[in-house]
Amino acid sequence: MDKKQVIDLLPDYLDGVLDPVLEQKVEAYLKECPECREELEQLKTLFDAFANEEVAVPSHRVEASFLELLEQEKRKAEKVVPLNSKEPSTRPGWENFLKVAASIAALVGSFLLGQYLQERQSHMEIAALQEEGLELRQTAMLSLMENKSASRRIQGVNYIDAFGNPDETIVRALTDRMLHDENTNVRMASVEALEKFTASEIVKNAFIKALKVEKDPGIQIAIIQTLVRIQEKKAVTPLKELMQQDETQPFVKEQIESLLPSII
Repeated sequence: MDKKQVIDLLPDYLDGVLDPVLEQKVEAYLKECPECREELEQLKTLFDAFANEEVAVPSHRVEASFLELLEQEKRKAEKVVPLNSKEPSTRPGWENFLKVAASIAALVGSFLLGQYLQERQSHMEIAALQEEGLELRQTAMLSLMENKSASRRIQGVNYIDAFGNPDETIVRALTDRMLHDENTNVRMASVEALEKFTASEIVKNAFIKALKVEKDPGIQIAIIQTLVRIQEKKAVTPLKELMQQDETQPFVKEQIESLLPSII
């Protein structure tokens, strides 16, 4: 086991989904690899940030400080006495009142500005962490899909659920698994994953291409049903050609014959 393999396994290690033997190997390697331990700490920080993500609110200390300053200004206003007046005035001290109002307005403005800056900084930090987390998830998924183990490749394909809107790199990696993977289960898992993104022209074209290269009847039917469901007109000719091929299983031909009229 080398450093790259260990780093690729760190997300599963933190999730506690590694088998005991592999987990022991990772832990043993971590003891000898400072860079791996640093990577592990970064992942922990990232996962903790996602788990504790919340909207930033002003702290009680900031609020208490504001209220205390406001109370001080009120007490100052009560102590103001006109110096040049020879007799008590029955009119409000408008000049002092305006000064107090201006002070209060400045305090409120400072408080709101501080709250805004605090929230903005928090959102920026969360966005940066989310971007970094997305890159890590993408790297982990692509690495798993290139793994020698078919079960690990299936795990990588199923990791698509971690992406709300995968980019073209992820989509093309999935279509490559569907079209070229040597394992039937990996190809079927890729078909099921891609069914969620049939709005993409890349995915539609990959499904049509799969009609020409896929030989497993179960996968053929899954692809046929998907193309019919999305009413893909470009699939009509390839479906007819598949139905006419001698090696196509009878029940696959029956499926095409029954569904094809719905998209012609």
